[in-house]
Amino acid sequence: MEKKKICFIAQFPPPIHGLSKAVEILYQSELQTLFDFEKIDISNNLNFIKNLKYIRESNANLFYFTISQTRLGNLRDLIILNVLKMQHKKCVVHLHGGYYRQLVDHKLSKWQRQANYYAISQLDGAVVLGPSLKKNFMGMLPVEKIYVVPNCIEEKYLINDEQFEAKLSLINDGCIKHVLYLSNFIASKGYRQVLELAKIEKEMSLQNNKQTFHFDFAGDFFDVKEKKYFWNYINQNNLTEYVTYHGIVTGKQKQELLKKCEIFVLMTRYPKEGQPISILEAMGNGMAVITTDHAGIPDIIEDQKNGIVVSRETNMKVLYQKMHINSEKLKTIMRRNRKNCKENYNQKLYIKNIGKIFSGVANNE
Repeated sequence: MEKKKICFIAQFPPPIHGLSKAVEILYQSELQTLFDFEKIDISNNLNFIKNLKYIRESNANLFYFTISQTRLGNLRDLIILNVLKMQHKKCVVHLHGGYYRQLVDHKLSKWQRQANYYAISQLDGAVVLGPSLKKNFMGMLPVEKIYVVPNCIEEKYLINDEQFEAKLSLINDGCIKHVLYLSNFIASKGYRQVLELAKIEKEMSLQNNKQTFHFDFAGDFFDVKEKKYFWNYINQNNLTEYVTYHGIVTGKQKQELLKKCEIFVLMTRYPKEGQPISILEAMGNGMAVITTDHAGIPDIIEDQKNGIVVSRETNMKVLYQKMHINSEKLKTIMRRNRKNCKENYNQKLYIKNIGKIFSGVANNE
């Protein structure tokens, strides 16, 4: 039987972020043996007219489209969806976030909101990252056309079993625990709260003559104001002995950082958050997770089972006290998170689940 052709309308690296990495994993996967793939990279809006021409000329059996969560991006998406509809093309959209319905219902004009409801109702399917995110398409698509496929961790960023056991062997009640913030430096991602935890750690360590935590930060600054805030806070509070900034980490440097740290913190209230891959990377590398009950995070993290889940408004002094987990309980959480991630959020399962959707929709005449 002739292979079906799948056209990816998506953001491909560079730049590297959660969405582009997930798209690249699929595009480069073994699914290429089952389908013919072609791609239309929509990362650069300057290529919009050219991309529309490629879409119109494509003879793909199915279009896989990663949609936007911004006003302007949504306008672009509506045009693309309309072109596909006029040509009677099959389309499945993939939402890598949790803000789409908030955008449509509360941030768009009446005509653009109505256009979204119609465009989505014409789709052959929509993919979300977790059960709690199905609400983004409820009432727009039949529930049987809303698919749940969790994110995955890239295998290259997963330490092996021997490295994990060595990591556990170094943990005791007297050792300094490394706390990791690995994300972009956006205020709503919660890096400022992690700095506050570092300040509390300094105060308590001087009072008790014993250091408990060291805070490792990695990621990019997209706004000079955030970079200034970060370094000013460290300098004004004399935190250089308690905080290390590793820059933008990739490859071996990222692997080593994930291997070294025992606790991961992401106090996010980022409006467009979905299911942070950074949390899955932390779990897969045997870390306890401290995070917020936001977006699709409750689908993957449970308080006291995988770490600590709090509201963003939680007092940092209260959270600091909760972070003092005895070594045996910490090891139990680390083992549980690693096992959970390897079984439920691995790359092969992610590819398999998307492949089932491709097959089901493309072959449904």
